[in-house]
Amino acid sequence: MRRAFGVGVVLLLAGLAAPSQAYGQQEDPPGLRDSGFRLGQNYPNPFNPETRIPFELGESLFENGRTVRVTLRIYNVLQQLVAVPTALNHPQGNGVPVQNLEYSTPGPKEAFWDGRDTSGRQVASGIYYMQLIVDGQSIVRRMIVAK
Repeated sequence: MRRAFGVGVVLLLAGLAAPSQAYGQQEDPPGLRDSGFRLGQNYPNPFNPETRIPFELGESLFENGRTVRVTLRIYNVLQQLVAVPTALNHPQGNGVPVQNLEYSTPGPKEAFWDGRDTSGRQVASGIYYMQLIVDGQSIVRRMIVAK
């Protein structure tokens, strides 16, 4: 039974990842030249109780003066939404959820997660996944909460 459970978790995780990005990979995600954006590794990692999540939006995303919509989500290993981090230094201010948030300029960006779930409870130690979605394309990276 234990083996069957492990296979099920792997299948769940594979379903959440973008087609070209498998969960648990720790190589650098595709560079700006491939997708126009990059998701950096959160820091500190492992963390307790809070972390920052760097990402970068390339100039190619903003051709002809267009804006991009960005979403950043945190999931647990069961593929359940845990939290939506907040933007740092966004034109709308700090603390704005990175949920379909509009960006109009390229460059390095950063989000903050206080280690709490959507109900305001501190999350348990373990592995979590951050998913950055920019105009429908996504990148996933792993992070660790250690208490």
